Amino acid sequence: MARRSRQLELPQPTSWGGRRKGAGRPVINGRRTPVQHRARPGHDPRCPVHVTLRARREIRSLRDDVPFYALRSAIGAASTDLFRVIHFSVQADHVHLVVEATDGRALALGIRALVVRTARAINRATHRAGPVWGDRYHARALRTPNEVRTGIVYVLHNWKRHMFGATGVDPRSSGPWFDGWSKRDIPRITEPGPICRPRTWLAALGWTRAGGRIGLGEAPSERGAPRRT
Repeated sequence: MARRSRQLELPQPTSWGGRRKGAGRPVINGRRTPVQHRARPGHDPRCPVHVTLRARREIRSLRDDVPFYALRSAIGAASTDLFRVIHFSVQADHVHLVVEATDGRALALGIRALVVRTARAINRATHRAGPVWGDRYHARALRTPNEVRTGIVYVLHNWKRHMFGATGVDPRSSGPWFDGWSKRDIPRITEPGPICRPRTWLAALGWTRAGGRIGLGEAPSERGAPRRT
């Protein structure tokens, strides 16, 4: 008779799960790689969008004269009939913007063009080459008068989050061209502005229903911060 083979037992693990070498997202240069991209929600053309671009670590402060004026010119040239920048502020390593777009495609193409245009302008002005913006941009739709007002305060007063003792209007923002300040004696810049007048009801008028004009003494809150989408 043929001898039946005996099944060998595999060694049983002493535990289940737990941390394993090499598990998780890969680490490059000491930093985790970005989270995988997810589809962004559809865009409602009635709603402004708060967008944040973050610069790579090797980029010099964006508030310095040379990169800032290059960046401001590029922002001013980025608006079209389909995509408009209506507010912005430039911080040392990131830029906040409030934009409008006629539809989801115009929003995506407008932001993409803005990213490319601003990166080229910064590289040209600072005599460098290579990527300027890191990770994926943040975008958050502002759907109510309160959200829009909070978002405008967050953008125009954002320097108060990064600079101790900052008061008044941030000169590295679109604040000098903003006509919604509560004090009417704020000096205005006579040169043409780099922003467009809003066309949506929420951004043009609706936000004033949630607290009136914006005071110079207000400060940004976490509620206005963009969520990753």
